[in-house]
Amino acid sequence: MSDEQQEQPPARVLVYSDDRSVRRQVLAGIGRRPEPGAPVVEFVECATEPMVVERASKGKFDLLILDGEAVPAGGMGIARQLKDEIFDCPPILVLIGRPQDAWLATWSRADAVVPHPLEPVALARAVAALLRRRAGVAG
Repeated sequence: MSDEQQEQPPARVLVYSDDRSVRRQVLAGIGRRPEPGAPVVEFVECATEPMVVERASKGKFDLLILDGEAVPAGGMGIARQLKDEIFDCPPILVLIGRPQDAWLATWSRADAVVPHPLEPVALARAVAALLRRRAGVAG
């Protein structure tokens, strides 16, 4: 591993779901790094919409992962709200209930979607791509 990779600041990722098991699946699927050479990921978990809005508005995040199936506030509505309200909003990945719901991501302005049940490889690839894009790295 190069010195540059070792000195990268951690990528801050907010993970929202009202379901603790979904949050755990996301953390386990991404792991410490989503791919070799990526920065270490530092997670912040949220279980409620007000906490997501507060933390996303105040915190410096590199990526927001929102569960589109969360209740009472789904990740797609929150994604749209954050894109409207936060200047230079970080990329948003929405977890959708079924692949056929991907069209709703256009409305929500999500940068990427991953369907339930979560597939760790697909999740890690999507996260790595969004983090590279946020950092301005080709790949």
